[in-house]
Amino acid sequence: MSGVLRPQHNRDTAYFWEGTAAGELRLQKCNACDALRHPPGPACPDCGALDRGHVTASGDGEIFSWVVHRHPQVPGRQTPFVIALVTLAEGPRLLGELLGVDPDTTEDLIGAPVRIDFQHVDDELTLPVWRLA
Repeated sequence: MSGVLRPQHNRDTAYFWEGTAAGELRLQKCNACDALRHPPGPACPDCGALDRGHVTASGDGEIFSWVVHRHPQVPGRQTPFVIALVTLAEGPRLLGELLGVDPDTTEDLIGAPVRIDFQHVDDELTLPVWRLA
């Protein structure tokens, strides 16, 4: 996956990328009201608190929506590929590539159970991806 686009890595997202490197799916948690959220951010959208932590998610979910990406070409990727928006068992939704599915023969995937997997790109990046459960 040479030349793959690099996601933003900062103090708001560090825990997430450290988790993927360790084979864990981490979700940001508000320490004030216990709300889970993704994508991460500095303040809780539910209560406005700045006190944040994280929990390790189960990695189980179901496909809420999906699309076959055909164009434009994405650096480090071969088109077409399937992208799935997954509702996690814990509630938040997470976007990622769905592996092991033929984009040219894909039937309706909405509601299909999926499990998180991790795609090691290099020593600095491991991406979360989905596989049908």
